[in-house]
Amino acid sequence: MSATITRRHKRKLKADINVVPYIDVMLVLLIIFMVTAPLLSLGVDVELPQARAKQIEQKKDPVVVTVDASGAYRLKLESADAEPVDAATLQAKVAAFVRQNPEVPVFVAGARDAEYALVFDTMVLLQQSGVPRVGLMGQPPQNAR
Repeated sequence: MSATITRRHKRKLKADINVVPYIDVMLVLLIIFMVTAPLLSLGVDVELPQARAKQIEQKKDPVVVTVDASGAYRLKLESADAEPVDAATLQAKVAAFVRQNPEVPVFVAGARDAEYALVFDTMVLLQQSGVPRVGLMGQPPQNAR
């Protein structure tokens, strides 16, 4: 009978770290972020007024939507007086008016103490109504006159 001698080789532990899988994961993450980063930049086209800007000459009276600190809307169409409206009425009236007069400028006049989110939501609401460009209104400083 032949005896089989089994030799047990002790495996030496590797002290090195294999970084190839980590590099692969990092490259995949880099590609994912490079593809998704441009998609995350959502914005609203805004023409911000400058403090000492000249007054804009316009052919038509602008549509002015006023937002006060409590979030209430007032709508001023052409030469009519400003009337209080809710969000759904504002959207419907502005959409109908802009459809008839596509070149009419539309401005948002936010109260000084109104939250930024209220003014921003108003601008989004107007863009959903079909307004291509929404501007912000401001007043020049008192000492500039």
